Amino acid sequence: EHRRKFRDLTMVNIPKERKTFCKSKKCGKHTTHKVTQYKAGKASSFAQGKRRYDSKQMGYGGQTKPVFHKKAKTTKKITIRMECKECKAKKQQVLKRCKHFELGEKKKLTGGPQY
Repeated sequence: EHRRKFRDLTMVNIPKERKTFCKSKKCGKHTTHKVTQYKAGKASSFAQGKRRYDSKQMGYGGQTKPVFHKKAKTTKKITIRMECKECKAKKQQVLKRCKHFELGEKKKLTGGPQY
């Protein structure tokens, strides 16, 4: 069963446009959405946690907080970001784990000659 669970982690291919429900007040219906992959923004150096960490690190005493080394996962969960083409409202959806993720690429032909 363990092998069956991880068999579909190989490749995920999602179209660049998708028709889905937009729950903004303007739409409230199914519309076409532009699909992109979510990417985390640049971390702010003025966030409270970063300020606290930097002040703790100052001076003598070496590393003050634990550094994580026991990495177990080989994949990350994919988050897609959908933007409504009518009202520009954005929503996010988390997909399953996968090794390779593509947006709107043609399917690769398997077998037979490729001209």
